[in-house]
Amino acid sequence: MRQAYRIIPIYTADVSGVCSALYELGGMTVMHDPSGCNSTYNTHDEIRWYDQDSLIFISGLTDIDAIMGNDEKFLHDIEEAAEELQPKFIALASSPIPFMNGTDFPGLARALTVGTGIPAFSVPTSGMHDYVYGAGIALAEIAKYFTGAGDEKNKGGSGKLIKTDDEKIPDSIDKSVKCEEIKSEESRWKLNLLGVTPLDFGPQAIVDIMKKRLEDCGWEIISTWAMGDTLETLSKAGEADVNLVVSSVGIPTANVLREKFGTPFLVGTPVDGYVEKISDALMQVVEKDTGECRSGRETSDLWKVTPDQVIYISTEPVQPDITVIGEPVTMGSLAAAIEHKYEKKVQLLCPLEITEGILRKGDQAIQGEEAMEERLKTAKIIIADPLYRSICPETARFYDLPHIAFSGRIYLRKIKEMYVHNLTKTT
Repeated sequence: MRQAYRIIPIYTADVSGVCSALYELGGMTVMHDPSGCNSTYNTHDEIRWYDQDSLIFISGLTDIDAIMGNDEKFLHDIEEAAEELQPKFIALASSPIPFMNGTDFPGLARALTVGTGIPAFSVPTSGMHDYVYGAGIALAEIAKYFTGAGDEKNKGGSGKLIKTDDEKIPDSIDKSVKCEEIKSEESRWKLNLLGVTPLDFGPQAIVDIMKKRLEDCGWEIISTWAMGDTLETLSKAGEADVNLVVSSVGIPTANVLREKFGTPFLVGTPVDGYVEKISDALMQVVEKDTGECRSGRETSDLWKVTPDQVIYISTEPVQPDITVIGEPVTMGSLAAAIEHKYEKKVQLLCPLEITEGILRKGDQAIQGEEAMEERLKTAKIIIADPLYRSICPETARFYDLPHIAFSGRIYLRKIKEMYVHNLTKTT
């Protein structure tokens, strides 16, 4: 029972991750499930549910349909709804029962494309993975089908960095110019932000803060995958000079865009106090990019990340002063920012399944409540979602940092209050 959860909740499942990632893109997302996944998603995981419309559907799978494999009813219901609503695409997501039955979702997607004339694809979810897997694969499918053929790198974009004689960017990060010195229109590099969902970032206002920080450093944001932008905006992603993966959700998309357009990518979140480091690293990549990284074939590993692509990688801490818990890219960047600003050793404990290549040296992937509780026994200062407080030692100093993918809407008001303060400070 080492991976049983008796006190804290589990993270949002892959099916909800698919719905969250595709929510604002004008498509129809269909969960093939009796109804449980839908209620969990709209009552706990989706903060936009009551404020913003989206075409999220549940198939209402019955016992007899599951036993007999009645896919015709499933297809007919989707085709009927699609004819009325005319979505831009149809995405199919599986829950545990169809997964165990071996339902042929790629085949169903092909049948829907032929029957409706609307692009359809499936995301291989099962309800057994966390949200990072579902959201990551869903956005990668959008990148495959809706960002052009990839015949020309940065088609329609700048292609390379443009600078005046007075704005030469040094090769060394240590000698790089400050953000406020590079705001002229002639030197605005084009950038996509990949892996942006409310599950990691909360309300749109927080995403706007992140974008403003980068814009103040001279970057032009082409598209944000996928909050605050339409499918048409995302289709221009090939114009970017470089991509920034701001959460692990964005890694598959980054790899797809790299294969299609040759666009390099880096991994890191522009948290407060770490923006210049992020911007400097991006500039250095743009300067060195030769445009030769497109292979012309589909990448074999959508989750592949190399150490030179991760901005926040650090040396191994000894006896950390601070422990942070959460998603590896956002919290890893926060840990690096704390170390840089306060000169304190920080260790990240990551309870999510996709961690390869994106954990800093000394960070740990933790599986299960029991393992997490044991690891926290020696922690002195802890930064985590408030629901972790119940398994933390009473001697530790605990700082709340709500994570919607973990505690849902419970602390949404607190998140808004925290980032209204941050917005005031930023502006």
